[in-house]
Amino acid sequence: MTKTIMLQGTGSDVGKTVLVAGLCRVASNRGLKVAPFKPQNMSNNAAVSDDGGEIGRAQWLQSMAARIPSSVHMNPVLLKPQSETGSQIIVQGKVAGQARGRDYQALKPKLMSAVLESFETVRSGVDLVIVEGAGSPAEINLRAGDIANMGFATRAQVPVVLVGDIDRGGVIASLVGTHTILSAEDRAMISGYIINKFRGDVSLFDDGIAAVKNFTGWPCFGVVPWLESAGRLPAEDSVVLERLARGTGRALKIAVPVLSRIANFDDLDPLAAEPEVDLVFVRPGERIPADAGLVVIPGSKATIADLRDFRAQGWDRDLQAHVRRGGRVIGICGGYQMLGDRVTDPHGIEGNVVEIEGLGLLAVETEMAPEKTVRNSSARSAVYDVALDGYEIHLGRTTGADCVRPAVIIDGRPDGAVSVDGMVSGTYLHGLFASDAYRAALLKSFGIEGGGENYRQSVDRALDDVAAELEAVLDPRWLDGLMS
Repeated sequence: MTKTIMLQGTGSDVGKTVLVAGLCRVASNRGLKVAPFKPQNMSNNAAVSDDGGEIGRAQWLQSMAARIPSSVHMNPVLLKPQSETGSQIIVQGKVAGQARGRDYQALKPKLMSAVLESFETVRSGVDLVIVEGAGSPAEINLRAGDIANMGFATRAQVPVVLVGDIDRGGVIASLVGTHTILSAEDRAMISGYIINKFRGDVSLFDDGIAAVKNFTGWPCFGVVPWLESAGRLPAEDSVVLERLARGTGRALKIAVPVLSRIANFDDLDPLAAEPEVDLVFVRPGERIPADAGLVVIPGSKATIADLRDFRAQGWDRDLQAHVRRGGRVIGICGGYQMLGDRVTDPHGIEGNVVEIEGLGLLAVETEMAPEKTVRNSSARSAVYDVALDGYEIHLGRTTGADCVRPAVIIDGRPDGAVSVDGMVSGTYLHGLFASDAYRAALLKSFGIEGGGENYRQSVDRALDDVAAELEAVLDPRWLDGLMS
């Protein structure tokens, strides 16, 4: 029999993703075949799975932690928020349509069959499945038709461990409150809880554990400290961009405008890990720093809407000034589309705006098209002549004079564009900076030695470190029972 456990949170961003990844690595280190699963995810950070469809990048990371190939069945329902059209719905790796929030609530019960089918696929042939919930089961207004939390747990009969984030405060109230408002059926699914992100002397929370036990009867399976090693893992939720440190005074400042519908922002993580790079995320209301050597415009789930917001922030003027000063620009996917002269959307894929003027830094134009490109790709940098590995997830076709100077060669075909002076470039290839040789060549062009560390290996080491920390603090009786 395959064992299963589901981690649900008392709220969003309580650290479920990292805990699931860490537990997957613990199980793998103990010789178990383990798989992650998330019934429903809402994120514009998507990955291309090994079987060729879209899943949340968190589940891609968790499959890496489990040391097994990623699959569309690990995240059967992925919601990708767009602009006026609501969210794009990905079911078992493929686009299934679009829906606004209220419409999606009505659609959810129909998606349960796909979720349960994928769950059976994932747990076939493995020893353990670790499931991640979404949001919180305490959102009882969304309980009817739920596929993400207790709706799934009760249908699939998966026991639940509740995760509370003590760093944000009110963890006792959030645990006890969740117990109070859940139905008896849902409450019976919870076997215990984990306290996450604790700072300081854990013994100071002994009375808190006693209080939660008194109110709920639930045992505590461990108090997890603030995991420093988790900071070396790709982040799933764009809310973390609000908390990133900046202004470190390092050799090269790289500025990244935080688009309203920013997608796949973990493209920037390898740059953030470089000792001589000061990666600055420019929030709305802020200016692009005048001393930035490079501006990276990241991916976007809604290019036209983000292009309008880009101008509304005055970033278009900042970017023009940056280029006049001799600064360089790289656009990735939606950011590449924004750098051109024009973006058209004749099919209304992104909304009601049929055409919009681009930033005019590349002599290219993009036309949105219904067909979506989703694939893992082997490539080569046409600029630095080094190997690249990455992936493509995009709508639209970009053409124009600057395409005669491609930024990369993907599977033997040219992709992207480079300006005549070589200072502005764009590509549809995600994962550009994770390629160590490319990153080293890019930094060297700014007079900086870097890119020496294998980025993927550094993430793998971070997963081992998270696993070791969890082994040290989680209740060994509970952990051994789960892993036996």
